[in-house]
Amino acid sequence: MEVYFDNAATTKVRDEAIEAMLHVMRDEYGNPSSTHFMGRRAADVMKTARKNVADALGASSSELIFTSGGTEADNWVVSGCVPALVRKGKHIITSAIEHDAVMEPIRKLESQGWDVTYLAPGSGGVIQPESFAAALREDTVFASIMLVNNETGAVNPIGEFAKEIKRRGFDTVLHTDAVQGFCKIPFTMKTLGAQLVTVSAHKIHGPKGIGALYVKNGVKLQPMIFGGLQENEKRAGTESMPAIAGFGEAARLGCLAQGETAAAVSKIREYIIETLASELPEAVIIGEGGSPFILSLALPGHRSEVLMSFLEAEGICVSKSAACKKGARSRVLEAMRLEKAVLDGAVRVSFSRYSTEAEAQYFVETLKKASQKLLKAL
Repeated sequence: MEVYFDNAATTKVRDEAIEAMLHVMRDEYGNPSSTHFMGRRAADVMKTARKNVADALGASSSELIFTSGGTEADNWVVSGCVPALVRKGKHIITSAIEHDAVMEPIRKLESQGWDVTYLAPGSGGVIQPESFAAALREDTVFASIMLVNNETGAVNPIGEFAKEIKRRGFDTVLHTDAVQGFCKIPFTMKTLGAQLVTVSAHKIHGPKGIGALYVKNGVKLQPMIFGGLQENEKRAGTESMPAIAGFGEAARLGCLAQGETAAAVSKIREYIIETLASELPEAVIIGEGGSPFILSLALPGHRSEVLMSFLEAEGICVSKSAACKKGARSRVLEAMRLEKAVLDGAVRVSFSRYSTEAEAQYFVETLKKASQKLLKAL
């Protein structure tokens, strides 16, 4: 049996998104900036796709800029927004569990003299509102906390952070990387209260190489690429129309089925947790979860790499930490101050609309077999 339980890394592109992409490549291949009828038709396709993504976010189309993905959007937020705020202050709040796409550009600013507060998660992996409130200062010009952690599934209370900023009357610009939450957990731009929000297509059964950045009207963002008037003069260059069309369709359908999909994967996640509790009690569930799409667990005494290799040999794909870490020890789990045995034996299991209970059963059976065989080998 072949089981793909690494959907937090990337997802299978759904057939409807593929058809939308093929339609653009075969039929609507005009440049959307061209003024002839083929260009106008391409522009209409892009307008529809942009609206689909914006609607899924609860935003206006005018507030959405297409990017090459989540990493570009996160980088752009830090490099294109923060430096312009320096006249109001030089303090930044972020967390110790952010994606490197946020962490690395912030560290660069820190090396240039910016004051950065890195909030630590609680034992469940969540950044607590009181921690954010304690760190927030009058000179805090920017804060970036991810909505759903890509390794533990912990959901951070972004709306509470936004309310605290408003309550204190500060001008702090709030950003959240919502890549793992988009079309998976309920939220809108109103409930989040963030002025900048990052999303990506390939986590919701869309194509790789396309994402979007929500920029609330009035927020100043320096252009990323110069040389054309595309994307409200913020990101020059001919748009990747096939990818945009695929993203729009994936977002539209993902939004429509969000509740149904979340309920289905919740059952799978709970089945694994409950079955492990009774049949493999030495397994440790890491964090409080929050997102039904991600489950972080460990078999203390076994190394992650060995478990992953065993599972892969049986046709099961999981991961050790974020895919971009390429197997390195998880900085996120270290920030949670887990015991070494748990940290070294952790694996991430992540689900999608295509995951099944039969796959979950096979995963648990195989994990039990791995534990028994590996113990005998010790």
